[in-house]
Amino acid sequence: MKIISINAGSSSLKFCLFDMKNESVIASGNFERIGIDESFYSIKYNGEKITEKIELNNHTDAVKILLDKLIALEIIKSLDEIDGVGHRIVHGGSLYSESVLITDKVVEDINECKEFAPLHNPAHILGINAFREVLPDTPMTVVFDTAFHQSMDEVSYLYPVPYSWFTDYKIRKYGAHGTSHKYITEKVRELLGKDDFKLISCHIGNGGSICAIKDMKCIDTSMGFTPLAGIMMGTRSGDIDPSIIPYIMEKEGKNALEIIEDLNKKSGLLGLSEYSSDMRDIVEKCDEGMEKAILAKNKYVRRVVDYIAQYYVLLGGADIIVFTAGVGENNIPIRREICEKLSCLGISIDLDKNNVRGEMTKISSSDSKVDVYVIPTDEELMIARETLNLIKNR
Repeated sequence: MKIISINAGSSSLKFCLFDMKNESVIASGNFERIGIDESFYSIKYNGEKITEKIELNNHTDAVKILLDKLIALEIIKSLDEIDGVGHRIVHGGSLYSESVLITDKVVEDINECKEFAPLHNPAHILGINAFREVLPDTPMTVVFDTAFHQSMDEVSYLYPVPYSWFTDYKIRKYGAHGTSHKYITEKVRELLGKDDFKLISCHIGNGGSICAIKDMKCIDTSMGFTPLAGIMMGTRSGDIDPSIIPYIMEKEGKNALEIIEDLNKKSGLLGLSEYSSDMRDIVEKCDEGMEKAILAKNKYVRRVVDYIAQYYVLLGGADIIVFTAGVGENNIPIRREICEKLSCLGISIDLDKNNVRGEMTKISSSDSKVDVYVIPTDEELMIARETLNLIKNR
């Protein structure tokens, strides 16, 4: 059975085609600058990569060209080989606690949640509509990044603000990266051979979130009403005192939306270092003694440690801590520094084992009270698994 996982942006469309017999990747790629000049696509298959500039007026064009290329390149023989399409959706609000098959009502609900993810949900709808137009008889699903976090209780998801803000305006913590955190949770279940465990999942990349998980369910997570909350990120501030916003509005003559833009795109590692949002660049400059890079790195580590420690207490201890995503999977010194600052909890890592990038590895030392792992995430595979499960059980 072949399943395509789709992640549509406002001017992009990324795909991954899986053979679900063995969960192997048949082909993957992306279509960029849709509706913009100099649009192009790239497809990887059989160890090769082809790239071509081509006019992409809209997402339907991209989908048609994608499917035509899959046949022309003999990746599939016909469209009948595609058994399902799974779409990543950033925000499902509090409407969805699990993945679902696509219906007109589901699309309406995704559109209703667009105010919570204005840059993402409308783009996802474009991708859904494009595939429904080209493959009208193929079952399709939506996999929500927020769904995994719907198991949080009120103490975790409500803010200490007027309760009417929640009832009238749906102000609450929704979280993000749920598809990744769920994938990590399932990998840990396979690893431990049981469902009852306490896990702290650290999805840290250019964006990042920490998740407290008990017995396969999310108990709390660092991102909040929007992905701006939580740990410091590549260009996002993470948690700050909200009184800063009106203060800077007055000082710089900006409106609230402009300040939020600064907090989303000009803060985090980029804001403190005044150099780069990429942790690889930051670590390189730290080695050269650049003071602002050192400051940015130290602040980043502190914020991650703060949340891990908080969730360690919330869970009443932890069985396992997992590092995943770009920084978590690949940045050796950042993992080391985070774990060194957690030593008071009995957490320690083996420096030789920690010398790994992008491989599933246990990096904790033999005397560590908590197992620490690097586990590469695979959100696309998680989407394909959810899609396969829904198709089989419809």
